[in-house]
Amino acid sequence: MRFGFGVVAASLFAASPLAVGCGLDTDGDEWDGWTVTVYYTAVESYHFGPLETVRGCGDLECADADVEIGSLPKDFIDVVRDEGTGRITSGGNAGQYLNWSYDVGFWLDTEPRDTRGEALHPFESAAAYDIEPGTRLRLTGCGSAGRESDNACDRFSTAIWTIGDEFTPGLGGPRHLDLYIGEETSESFTEGPYFVTFTDATLEPVD
Repeated sequence: MRFGFGVVAASLFAASPLAVGCGLDTDGDEWDGWTVTVYYTAVESYHFGPLETVRGCGDLECADADVEIGSLPKDFIDVVRDEGTGRITSGGNAGQYLNWSYDVGFWLDTEPRDTRGEALHPFESAAAYDIEPGTRLRLTGCGSAGRESDNACDRFSTAIWTIGDEFTPGLGGPRHLDLYIGEETSESFTEGPYFVTFTDATLEPVD
């Protein structure tokens, strides 16, 4: 399951703090009944098809929100809208990131970023609707899984996840955690062992 994220940079727009919701405690007790999904950074070279012109902010400062960023494959652009970020691999902007937010649109950046304007880190960064930014969590039980390799639960459970991203309003919902797994590595990336959905998962806050 994939969503667009409202990524925040101070020069673009202000972060709105998330409230701890759903009656959650932060005293170290486990939280159960969670749905856990993943998100990632798309990579242009794994996408093909007709080109579409992208316009938006030319950099993080966003002096002009209607700059022509370039022509990119439409399916790559669609994934960036879903995932929030993608790395460009062709043309004059190769190596830069095309980021997207529901309330800003597209902009060029040097990194994929979370809601607080910080760089996303694979197997560290996470998004949620109802957990305060900066909260650190461990996945203590994977519950029921969708597509999953034998070691996927172990890989996700050994990481410490920090909430910094958020869902586009109207998406995500309570007791839903989305975990960032890094850049796309092949055309079949979404069929890989770490593209998982855990239902009825268990989480534990980490001091």
